[in-house]
Amino acid sequence: MENDTIELALMEPEEREMVEYIMKMINDENGENGEKLTADDVLFVLDLMDDYLEEKGLLREDPKTGEMEYLDGDVDETEQLDYILKAVREEGRAITSVQVQLIQDAELQYGVEKGYYEE
Repeated sequence: MENDTIELALMEPEEREMVEYIMKMINDENGENGEKLTADDVLFVLDLMDDYLEEKGLLREDPKTGEMEYLDGDVDETEQLDYILKAVREEGRAITSVQVQLIQDAELQYGVEKGYYEE
């Protein structure tokens, strides 16, 4: 847990808020088999979600500002889940499909509450 605290402290405030929101939401669910996820697990899955979007052309770096920009488009949630699970297996992580879906759902809920996404 100490590494999670260090990693959270190094994040931008908005990113830290999102990860803390997601962790609270998913750990209230307790994950599959009562396993709690760490901030590192959440960040790993969020990074994979962005990698998927980048691969699909829905996330790109703005050439003028250097900031990452999310583009409008539809996301195939099943395809994204498969993409994430493949990477999780390749990394040898003990994150289940249920836990990945909990992170995806929590990230969506956070985005809706912040006005990033429409329901």
